[in-house]
Amino acid sequence: MDSFETKTNHDPPLKTQRVMLILQILLRILAFAFTLGAALRIMTSKQVLFLGFDARYTYSPSMKFFAFSNAIGCATSVVSLFLVLMSCQKPRDSNKYFYLFLNDLFTFGGLVAGSAAATAIGYVGKYGQKHSGWEPICVFVTQFCHKVTVSLTLSYIASIICLCLTIISANQSRQTKA
Repeated sequence: MDSFETKTNHDPPLKTQRVMLILQILLRILAFAFTLGAALRIMTSKQVLFLGFDARYTYSPSMKFFAFSNAIGCATSVVSLFLVLMSCQKPRDSNKYFYLFLNDLFTFGGLVAGSAAATAIGYVGKYGQKHSGWEPICVFVTQFCHKVTVSLTLSYIASIICLCLTIISANQSRQTKA
């Protein structure tokens, strides 16, 4: 009883491997596009009102964290896309999928954390917090709030895509060669 588990050959057919590779490439391109869109949308969101009053994402640490988490998610999507494309020509190795799994997991975690922080601030901006005396500001800066909402939507879609990539990478890292 040296080991409680036995290693078996779990290599899927070549057609399944090709479909999974194409799916991964497509999902990584989509993750790049959605995180880029979210980062650009939040970084360009600004609305000037009367007497020099303006609303910008840089006024809130949570919104800055959201912007940078999307920028980092965009960069890691590009890097992982190149790694997947480069690894297509090498023999199949489950270890490379473990590193992709870690990359996808950290990207997913960063995107969800940034989105959650921005959602919390956005909720207070839209509905206020009566107990603390904070009034809603979205009635005054509707364009800014709309841009933040669009950016959050793009980021949550990117988070779902990264979750799918995490599941795919975890599944492929479990497959061993005999």
